[in-house]
Amino acid sequence: MWLYILKRALQGLLTVWFIATATFFAMHNVPGDPLTNDRAMTETTRANLEAKYGLDQPITTQYLIFLRNLARGDFGISFVQENREVNDIIREHFPVSAILGVLAVVFAATGGVLFGALTALYRNRLPDYLIMFLVILGISVPSFVVAALSQLSLVSLNSLVGFTFLPVAGWGTVMHMLVPALVLGLSTMAYLTRLMRSSMLEVTSSDYVRTAKSKGVPPTRIFTRHQLRNAILPVVTVLGPAIAAITTGGFVVELVFAIPGLGRYFVEAVQQLDYTVIMGTTVFYGAFLVFMVILVDVVYGFIDPRVRLDS
Repeated sequence: MWLYILKRALQGLLTVWFIATATFFAMHNVPGDPLTNDRAMTETTRANLEAKYGLDQPITTQYLIFLRNLARGDFGISFVQENREVNDIIREHFPVSAILGVLAVVFAATGGVLFGALTALYRNRLPDYLIMFLVILGISVPSFVVAALSQLSLVSLNSLVGFTFLPVAGWGTVMHMLVPALVLGLSTMAYLTRLMRSSMLEVTSSDYVRTAKSKGVPPTRIFTRHQLRNAILPVVTVLGPAIAAITTGGFVVELVFAIPGLGRYFVEAVQQLDYTVIMGTTVFYGAFLVFMVILVDVVYGFIDPRVRLDS
């Protein structure tokens, strides 16, 4: 098992190095100038800023410095936010994104398992058709459209009841989190519903389920002990990457709902060509995603030892 974990960890480090390298060279080939940013600047000021951020060095030297700092967990200083380190930005604002992401994962996992099981249980009947129609909408409609429609619905709801039942934007209370978390987890919930449905249908036609029925086991026990328990394994497999994707993918939702999360700062950094913030948050998000994938692989290796043998 330790060899399996070590192998996954080495693969993860290699993936993070590739993400960091690709991000570094991509940012240094993007048109624009993060120092001037449409502001007048003397040659002396520009030279001092280039020296401060190491932009006066050859690209290979900058890359080696970037890797050395990355190995120490130092993402540098923001180009736009004066004297503010990227590590501080991540430390202060990632917890907000993480809280929103965890709540979105709870919505997505609970809804995906529940609705997927219902569609399989009522296959080719009205609940199945209705839920699958909503699933298609959840997968097809972009998150920024859902976020905007949700805000319009909240405005109408608050006007109807005569008070702020659910806040339209902002952060601070549980009520602020509910709608953004639901919007953020909607597409993942739709995907998990489809996955759970297909897994349930496959388990339903398996030999051990037919054997349990022939022995007269109650349908409720068959559903909970045999069908649901075995059908949920594929959902567990994709839950790790889904957690990372939700936690790190709330850029648009955070921007629309004015949530002070890390995704909002990433979008602003892209707009302002803040190279260090872009590279730091991208590598951080990539490392977090890799870590979650490895964690799920290790957990699944304990659940099913055949995974360790096949890897």
